[in-house]
Amino acid sequence: MHPFRAAVEKGDMAAVEALLAEDVVFSSPVVFKPYPGKAITAAILRGVVRVFEDFRYVREIADPGGRDHALVFEARVGDKQITGCDFLHFDEDGLIDDFMVMVRPLSAAQALAAAMGAQFDRIEREAAEAGGA
Repeated sequence: MHPFRAAVEKGDMAAVEALLAEDVVFSSPVVFKPYPGKAITAAILRGVVRVFEDFRYVREIADPGGRDHALVFEARVGDKQITGCDFLHFDEDGLIDDFMVMVRPLSAAQALAAAMGAQFDRIEREAAEAGGA
């Protein structure tokens, strides 16, 4: 099991954050522009933890070189069941420098967009307090 998956499944957000490179870029499934930086990425991930219910990884796919990893997950947002995938790329130091999320179906993605939108003032405050926004 990949350390990122293990940290997420334990709910250890400090360990998750420690696996992020300072220059990580987060690409959201529901927002066009990417979010650069560790502080905002960590704050977004904390927001996701607050929004997702019954979250679980169901599959893990890795390239033989170890620089790319895909983690398929299932969760619920309100009454919408969501399936998604975290696509992770690792830098030379083994830290996540690219984090892209995709989700389906559209109705669940819309529910996720609304739920995360409601969290975004808090997310931006948390990122600013961490010195990255």
